[in-house]
Amino acid sequence: MASSTRDYYDILGLQRRATADQIKKAYRRLARQYHPDLHTSPRKTQMEQKFKELNEAHEVLGSPETRKKYDRYGHRWQEAEAFERARHQAQSGWTSGPESTTFEGFDFSDVLDELVGRRSRGGAGAAFRGSARPGSDLETGVRLPLRDVLTGVTRRVEVSEPVPCSTCKGTGHLRGRRCATCTGTGTRTEVRTIDVKIPAGVQDGTRVRVAGKGAPGTGSGKPGDLYLRIHVVPDGVFRREGADLHAKLPVWPWEAALGGEVLAPTLSGPVRVKVPRGSRAGGKLRLRGKGLPTASGGRGDLFLSLQIVMPTSFGDEERRLYEQLSRFSHPDPRADLIQQTGQARTEGTGPTPGSEP
Repeated sequence: MASSTRDYYDILGLQRRATADQIKKAYRRLARQYHPDLHTSPRKTQMEQKFKELNEAHEVLGSPETRKKYDRYGHRWQEAEAFERARHQAQSGWTSGPESTTFEGFDFSDVLDELVGRRSRGGAGAAFRGSARPGSDLETGVRLPLRDVLTGVTRRVEVSEPVPCSTCKGTGHLRGRRCATCTGTGTRTEVRTIDVKIPAGVQDGTRVRVAGKGAPGTGSGKPGDLYLRIHVVPDGVFRREGADLHAKLPVWPWEAALGGEVLAPTLSGPVRVKVPRGSRAGGKLRLRGKGLPTASGGRGDLFLSLQIVMPTSFGDEERRLYEQLSRFSHPDPRADLIQQTGQARTEGTGPTPGSEP
């Protein structure tokens, strides 16, 4: 089933402790957002892949039974489950006939541990465990607001990994019976929290490597690494382009016409900027060094796009001032637009459609 190697919880934007209702709501919301029929080329192919991942994640996490297996074994839970069944048969001395080979004395946890990145301790197959094996790498998603990208941040993340059951010492059985603690799997899921420093300036989709914080190795094997896949949450004010930021800056008509200082937003707090006299809508102000950190140690810039806004209501005095302003001679601001469309005649002076010239 598992065609995606991404974490299913991350695909749905959820923590591992999410409730069944939260899983259902997240799936429905994202399915509506990424449904391929709602998008056109060239994004449709991308949306189809995203929609496929969502369905796969919901199929596994939406069922309490398969979710439990996924939490224990990860993406290879189906293979681990098959080996668990074989191990149970082996520990029961299963044979298929009078001439078949018995598996008694062989511990399938060796094979199982290859799948989950760790090996059990103890058990009938302990004699086969002489070599050191490194722990597997773990990966989890971290969502960051843009302001944390500016400064860098230390985040506490949850990492879920399978560990040997402490009750049965990883054998799956206790006093000749299936272990009730781990239901015979020999492993249990352990959630640990670690503090990880995420550097400033990370890009969306970046994988941050934390050495030695993955699954522990066995014997003298080294632990694996932890990878944090960064998702930078879209900001309601700033749009990111590399290390540069873009934002809109509303100004009154008189501020654009006469110029002056106004308060403008930046990620590190508001600052006063100078609007040049005679500014036009769409004009840009550049604030050097007010963007995000770069890999070379510098900072990007912040570009403010001017938006001329009108008051929602006018008093009598304001209306009179606008009436006085309208009496002055000004070029038609729509002349270039009319010329570009090739409509030289003004409305009402040319023939109407269907009439004789």
